Amino acid sequence: MGENLTLAYALILIGLVLLVLDLLFYTVLLSVLSVCALVVGLAMVFAADTQAGVVTTLAVFVAVPVLFMVVTRLAPRTALGRRFFLAEPASDETVASMPTNLELEQLRGRYGIAVSALRPSGVTDFDGKRVDTLSEGALIEPGQWVRCIDVKAGRVIVRGVDKPPDVLDLDTAPM
Repeated sequence: MGENLTLAYALILIGLVLLVLDLLFYTVLLSVLSVCALVVGLAMVFAADTQAGVVTTLAVFVAVPVLFMVVTRLAPRTALGRRFFLAEPASDETVASMPTNLELEQLRGRYGIAVSALRPSGVTDFDGKRVDTLSEGALIEPGQWVRCIDVKAGRVIVRGVDKPPDVLDLDTAPM
């Protein structure tokens, strides 16, 4: 009887190991073998002792989700896991550092003329260059002067102004 329990717990342990391997190297064969080993091991425990079978079944139902969480958290940190999982982009590979967005950053503080109605989005002309813009929320009519107040995630935010301070005082140098 003790040998049957030892074999049953060995089968359960083998089933859990095969389940971990199945999470790392997904194959149908490992899935089938792990489920079969777990079911046969639990059946053997129940055949030997019902109370031990219930406790073992509860332990397996707790162990499987815990193993799943541990493997999914640790796998990307292993040498093999780094080959399978995508890495985070480096900090200099973000959207804000793309060349088009860096070019838009130079518009901050500059004046332009609304080409289309900004309700709140539309097109604005900055020194002959047409740029898609967003107003702060107020409706801006075509032909009205605007000033770029911010650039967020590639979006140029403008605010309507009466007119630029003076054509000679316009800051055309990049900021």
